[in-house]
Amino acid sequence: MEKRLGFVGLIIEDRETNAAPVNALLSEFGDIILARTGVPCRDRNCSAITLVVDASTDQLGSLTGRLGRLDGVSVKSMLSKSK
Repeated sequence: MEKRLGFVGLIIEDRETNAAPVNALLSEFGDIILARTGVPCRDRNCSAITLVVDASTDQLGSLTGRLGRLDGVSVKSMLSKSK
C-alpha cells in the first residue's frame, strides 16, 4: 500500500449540528492526518477545515467517501503524483 502526501478540504454547513460527526470521523482516521487547520465562520454558521494527509488512495477514498455522506459536508481532496 503506497502512501502519498495530500490534502483534504472540507466545508461544514450548520456547524453547530454537523461538527460533532465530522470530528468523530476525523478521529477514526487520525493515523493518516499529519495536520489540521480549521476556521469557523460564526456569522455564516459554517466552518472550513483543511487536512494534510499521508495516505494511500484506498485510505483517502474511505475518508472522503464517509465525510461526503455526512449531512452538510462538502469535501475535495488530492494526492501527490509520487511518494
